[in-house]
Amino acid sequence: MPELPEVETVRCGLAPFLTGRRIARLTMRRPDLRRAMPADLPEAVQGRTVKTLDRRAKYLLARLDDGQTLVLHLGMTGRLFIPAPDRAVNIHDHVTLDLDDGTHIVFNDARRFGQVDLIRTPAELAVYPALALLGPEPLAPGMDGGVLHGAFADRRVPLKSLLMDQRVVAGLGNIYVCEALFRARLDPKRAGSNVTRAEADRLAKSIKAVLLEAIASGGSTLRDYVNAAGAAGYFQHRFDVYDRVGKPCPADPSHTITRISQAGRSTFYCPQCQG
Repeated sequence: MPELPEVETVRCGLAPFLTGRRIARLTMRRPDLRRAMPADLPEAVQGRTVKTLDRRAKYLLARLDDGQTLVLHLGMTGRLFIPAPDRAVNIHDHVTLDLDDGTHIVFNDARRFGQVDLIRTPAELAVYPALALLGPEPLAPGMDGGVLHGAFADRRVPLKSLLMDQRVVAGLGNIYVCEALFRARLDPKRAGSNVTRAEADRLAKSIKAVLLEAIASGGSTLRDYVNAAGAAGYFQHRFDVYDRVGKPCPADPSHTITRISQAGRSTFYCPQCQG
């Protein structure tokens, strides 16, 4: 699933094309993805101007000039991009946007786990279930070790599971949690309540560093993800531990990267460096 860096990369790529442009037409080629899309979505957004394209966790929010917000989530295999002029319509092109300057934007989703929704008012957006319970943004200025330390207090849940909980930190997923825990030299199995303030400070810095480096690299493409131009990211070539089971630890080549299962997800780490 695309995580925060991939979604932010898409946002940065599309924002210059969307901001200030009028939606000439929205085409729905099916009534639903993960959930049903509003039946009147094409009529509701046609003629509206996109004021900003924002991101909250793994969601893109296109804020329209009439107070509505178009909410998009890429799910597992979703792609949101500007296709080449000669590209033929694909069977998985479920939603398309045509802008007043001729720009064509495609939402392609082979497994249909993505989401396209329309929130009618700012008041409804404030209580929208997918967004209302999200934790702080990891790249926000106020996000530091103190915030993490407070969130971990009295929690016997393993660190890996805590960081994957969108109510604790928004936007993190398996790849970047594994990478951040390695950089912070913290055991993913360790209970959150056992993390010291100094360790929480180190972890907060590691999370921000990994995310910013991934964004600068255009995200990670393991299978389906592409950026707004339809190109793959390349941060996957810089992984320290993720998907490197059996390979030497980059911090100490005498150690080996190991994979364990936590809450049904693979965790990659170095037992010696993160012990």
